[in-house]
Amino acid sequence: MAIALTLPTASGALAPYTLRGTTPVKPPTGAKFNRIAYSAAHVVADPLAAVDPWLQCAVDWDATIDYRRHLWSLGLGVAEAMDTAQRGMGLDWPTSLELIRRSLDAAKDVPGALVASGCGTDHLNLDEVKNVDDVIRGYEEQMAAIEALGGKLIVMASRALARVAKSPSDYERVYDRILSQAKQPVVLHWLGDMFDPALAGYWGTADVDRAMDTALGIIAAHPDKVDGIKISLLDKDKEIAMRRRLPRGVRMYTGDDFNYAELIAGDGHGNEPTHGKSDALLGIFDAIAPAASAALGELAQGNIEKFHAILGPTVPLSRHIFAAPTRFYKTGVVFMAWLNGHQSHFTMVGGQQSTRSLQHFAELFRLADAANLLEQSELAVRRMKTLLALHGVEG
Repeated sequence: MAIALTLPTASGALAPYTLRGTTPVKPPTGAKFNRIAYSAAHVVADPLAAVDPWLQCAVDWDATIDYRRHLWSLGLGVAEAMDTAQRGMGLDWPTSLELIRRSLDAAKDVPGALVASGCGTDHLNLDEVKNVDDVIRGYEEQMAAIEALGGKLIVMASRALARVAKSPSDYERVYDRILSQAKQPVVLHWLGDMFDPALAGYWGTADVDRAMDTALGIIAAHPDKVDGIKISLLDKDKEIAMRRRLPRGVRMYTGDDFNYAELIAGDGHGNEPTHGKSDALLGIFDAIAPAASAALGELAQGNIEKFHAILGPTVPLSRHIFAAPTRFYKTGVVFMAWLNGHQSHFTMVGGQQSTRSLQHFAELFRLADAANLLEQSELAVRRMKTLLALHGVEG
C-alpha cells in the first residue's frame, strides 16, 4: 500500500506526496573497499539536559557512540570531532576531547575500525590571539591531548591562524612546527569559506591557485608526516588539479559534498595510482552511510556502473543538504539520522535544528526517498508529520 503525506512546496503551498515504495539501500555485510572512506560523524544532543542550548553543550553519549558503531559496521571510518559534529558551532573543545576519548575506546572493540580526530585551535579566545606563536601553542595543546589517547590527527583549519597570519610564510611556519612534532602521519584539512566564513583567505591568499601552491609546498616539505589532505572547496577541478600534484604516497581525501561520486570513481590520471582518484572524508557520508558503503563495495569489485547507480541518486540530496548557507548542513545530517531512527529526537547542540526552513526539510525528505535512503518508511513519515505539525501543518 502506498504511503502518502502532505508536504509544503518551495512556494509555501501544500501538495500531496506519495513515497516511491522502493526498497532502501542495504549494503552487504563485510564489504571490502579499495578506497579509504571516513564519515565525519554528527553528535546526538541530550534533549533532557537542563542547559541553555545556545550557551552550553550537552551530548547523549550512548546514542552518539552507537551511531559510530553503526558507521563502523558499514565499513566506514569515523572522522571524529570535525565540523559535522558541530565543532565551532556548539561543540566546545572539552566536549570534543571527551568525544574523541569515547570514540577511541569504542573502536577498540571493533576490528579494523578507523578513527581520525580533529585537532584545532578552537579553545583559544580569538580576541586574545595576537600572533602565530599563540596559534602554534593552541595546536600543540590539542595535539598533545589527542596523541596521549593514541589518536590519529586531522589538523583542522584554524580561525585563529586565518585571523593573525599576515602572509603564506606564517602558514608555513605553523604547519612546519606542527608536522615536525606529529607522532604519526596526519590528515590536513582545507575548509573553504563557504563552510566557515572565518576561514576566508586560508593559506595566506584569496587566490585558490596560489593557496594551493602554499599547501602543496608544506606537504612536499613533510611528505612522511602527511597521510593526505582533505579539501572542501566544492570545486572538482581544483581538487583534481591538486591531487595530481601531491607527493608520492600522499592521498587526496575528497571533502566535496557536491561532486564526490565522480571524484571517488577517479579518472585514472596522475603520477601514481592514488593520484588518479580521491579517497573520502565527507560529512554527507553520515547521512547516506548505507548507500556509501554499498557503492564503495561495488567499486572495489570493479562494478563502476553499479557504483554510480547507487551513489548518483544521493548527489542531489547532498547538494540540497549543503546548499548555501553551507555551514548549516549539519542540520540536514541530523534530520536524516532522526528520520531513519538513529536517534529519538530532532534537537541539536546549539539549537541548530532551527537553521533550516520547513520547505528545506520537505525537499530533503523527497530527495532522501528518491535516493532510497529512508530506511524505515513508515517511521520516517511519522516523524516528518510530527515536524509538520509543529509548524502548523496537520494531516
